[in-house]
Amino acid sequence: MAEIVLEAKNLKKHFPVTRGLIFMKQVGAVKAVDGIDFTIRRGETFGLVGESGCGKTTTTRLILLLERITCGSILFEGKDISKLTGPGLKRYRSSVQPVFQDPYSSLSPRLRVKDIIAEPIVENRSMPSSQIVHRVAELLEMVGLNPHSGEMYPHEFSGGQRQRIAVARAISINPTLVVLDEPVSALDVSIQAQIMNLLKRIQNQLELTYLLIAHDLAVVRHMSDKVGVMYLGKIVETGPSEDLYRSPAHPYTKALLSAALPSHPDGRRDEIILSGEVPSPLNPPPGCRFHPRCPEVMPVCADEEPAMRILGDGRMVVCHRV
Repeated sequence: MAEIVLEAKNLKKHFPVTRGLIFMKQVGAVKAVDGIDFTIRRGETFGLVGESGCGKTTTTRLILLLERITCGSILFEGKDISKLTGPGLKRYRSSVQPVFQDPYSSLSPRLRVKDIIAEPIVENRSMPSSQIVHRVAELLEMVGLNPHSGEMYPHEFSGGQRQRIAVARAISINPTLVVLDEPVSALDVSIQAQIMNLLKRIQNQLELTYLLIAHDLAVVRHMSDKVGVMYLGKIVETGPSEDLYRSPAHPYTKALLSAALPSHPDGRRDEIILSGEVPSPLNPPPGCRFHPRCPEVMPVCADEEPAMRILGDGRMVVCHRV
C-alpha cells in the first residue's frame, strides 16, 4: 500500500463572530470545518465533494496555509504543517501547489506567460537562466501549448488555455501534492474533459498526488480514486470512488447522487427531494447535522452525534442507521 502523503486529524476551522465597534465581543463562531479526518496516499486522487458552503474550500485554504487551524492537525509526510518554520516551511510550500478555480483571476495580467510559469522556479530553485527558459518551454509543451506562446500575456488566451498555463505553473517545481480547487467549473463543458484528461495524463507522467475539490459529481467520479462527502463542516462518508457511487450508504450521499444527471440519457434514477434549507454553520443542529433534512431520520439522530463506522468495503460512514 502506498505511503500517506497528507493526513487530516480532527481538523477544525472556526471563524469568530464579533459584536460591537469599539469593545468587540465574540458572540459565536462559524464552524466552517468542524472535526474532519481523511488521508491521501501517494499517487492517488482524493475528491472532496459537497454543496456550496460545506467547508471544502476552507479545507484547501488550511492545507495551503492561507488560514490558521483552530484545532486538530494536518500532517504532510508525517510532519505537522502548523509547526513548520524556515527551510521546512519553504520546502512544504514548494511541495504543495494549487490550481485555482478561476483562470481569469489566478494569473497576473501584467506578466508574460513565461514569467508566470518561471516565477516558482526562480523562487524555489537555483537554476541558470538558460535552463529556466528551457524548462518553461518544456512545461508549455507538456500542457499542450506552443512554447512560443510564452511571450504572450494571459488576456490573449481562452479560459481553457489559461487553465493549462495554471497547471504548467503548478507542476513547474515538481510538487508532491497538487490542490485542485474546482479546476474545471469555470470552463465550457466542451473544454472540461480536455483539462481533466490533461490532469490525469500529467499525474501518471509525473506520479503526482491530487486533492480535488468539486461540486460536479461527474468530474469527481472521473478523476478520483477515493471520495469524501462533506455536509456542514463534517465528512459524512468516504470510500473508493466506484463503490461509493454504486452503493452510497449515507442518506445525504444518496440524495446528492440522486440529484446528479444520469450517465446515459435513458438512465433511470430515484430522485430524493430534501426538505428545508441547509442549517447555518453559526448554529448547527445538535446530534447528526443532517437530521433536520434526512428522509431516514430516527429519534436518536436529534440527540446523539453518530460515530464513524467502518464498512467491509473500506468505506467509512457517519450515520446511526449504518
